[in-house]
Amino acid sequence: MTDLRKFYENLTPEDRAAADALIAADVASMPWRPLVNLENPSQKTPQQLAYESEADVLLYGGAAGGGKSDLICGLATTAHKQSLILRREGKQLAAIIDRLGQILRSRDGFNSQRGRWTLDRNRFIDLGGCVDAGSEQSWQGRPHDLVALDEVAQFLESQFRFLVTWCRSPDPKQRCRVVAASNPPGTAEGGWVKQYWAPWLDPGYARPAEPGELRWFVSDADGNDLEVDGREPVEIAGDLVKPKSRTFIPSLVQDNPFLKDTYTSTLQALPEPLRSQLLKGDFLAGGEDSPWQVIPTEWIRISQERWQSEPRPKVRLDAVGCDPSRGGRDETVIAKRYGDWFDTLVCLPGQSVPDGPAAAALVVANIKDGAPCFLDLIGIGSSVYDHLKDNGINVVGVNAAASGHGRDRSGKLGFANKRAELFWKLREALEPDNLHAISLPPDERLLADLAAARWKLTARGIQVEAKVDIIKRLGRSPDRADAVALALCEGRRLRDRPRPMMQRAPSFNFGPGSARPRP
Repeated sequence: MTDLRKFYENLTPEDRAAADALIAADVASMPWRPLVNLENPSQKTPQQLAYESEADVLLYGGAAGGGKSDLICGLATTAHKQSLILRREGKQLAAIIDRLGQILRSRDGFNSQRGRWTLDRNRFIDLGGCVDAGSEQSWQGRPHDLVALDEVAQFLESQFRFLVTWCRSPDPKQRCRVVAASNPPGTAEGGWVKQYWAPWLDPGYARPAEPGELRWFVSDADGNDLEVDGREPVEIAGDLVKPKSRTFIPSLVQDNPFLKDTYTSTLQALPEPLRSQLLKGDFLAGGEDSPWQVIPTEWIRISQERWQSEPRPKVRLDAVGCDPSRGGRDETVIAKRYGDWFDTLVCLPGQSVPDGPAAAALVVANIKDGAPCFLDLIGIGSSVYDHLKDNGINVVGVNAAASGHGRDRSGKLGFANKRAELFWKLREALEPDNLHAISLPPDERLLADLAAARWKLTARGIQVEAKVDIIKRLGRSPDRADAVALALCEGRRLRDRPRPMMQRAPSFNFGPGSARPRP
């Protein structure tokens, strides 16, 4: 860069004027270009690779200073007609608006009230935020050929999945794509990013992907992501579904010639894990917990690592926790506890469990040894409880709003309600120095659910925030955490029987139209 500047300054006035004219014409035709490798121009920078990527859904970034926001601005001004640029909070868009003004060399066409930048009659850039769960609905039916989410880890998964459905264009020749720019998530709530791009970010993924490599995905009959072999349509529930491609391209501050000499030392001075996240773009480095988080994230990770390193104990099933749902987006979740060890959670989407009888049948299929089932009574739970009770199943109804009993391990603090008691006992069961600390299956969504709950101390004792408040922040119901907490309850085991109940009584009535559980 210094050599170019010296060369320009040594030009004659006539040659400098000619160079200025060429530069002006070039900028007019292409106001933004990706960063180039000045030391080796033939080697493409991560930003160049991202700009040229054919992925339908691209995650770009990782480290700070790698040109994430600049890529979004460049794509919107040079490659797309109808762009949508979002931050979780609209006020965070100030830097992007400033950068767009620099690229366009003017703020002409920008309407701050509408949040729209009109480039010409057929081209515009919409800018906005999605602060609360559900606010993304305001973009429904408004197609954009570029949907760009800056710092995507701050968004709820439900918001992201909704917004990408409106990435489309009436022009068949216009390229459509989703670009998600982000640093590693700072909290457990952003852990969904590592699941969505698991081939690149999850070291335990069965078939890891290289940076920039395209992988193809569809949604299966239950709405879960399913990786397929390529772009050819696949049959899902009788319909042909066209896969969408994803990729991840990492970038570092060292890839940015304008910042690497000045910003690197700032990032190196950060404390861990922030240093690893922002300097190295490490998605596996831990985030920062809220001081009022009920269960520290590190405790959950230790528990899951213990599960992977220890064999399943040879003990009987002690308890089953069930958080049922009916239809909708919530899951019906069953947690099975063998001593201090939890089996892989049984999770079914709401549409697979349409009513109480179906949920009851699912419980029966997963219970044995006369173990008690602890069931959330709120909502559909009362119907499930009645069907299980009527058929002789060892079921205990749990009302989270009921009074709490007992005290915490110190013996000093009581509980405001049953929900607080359940989650605090779960916290104590996860303490690393507990000789009987529980082992939980490695499940990123379970981790996020467990880490989401906050608490405060009231006159009645420990109070854990209501489930509805967690849903607002997490964007979904923390069903997996609730099922695990229920499975830690203690209850009496039914007397052993020579054969499982369903084999002795195949005529159980789970209601008309319900699926009969298999023995």
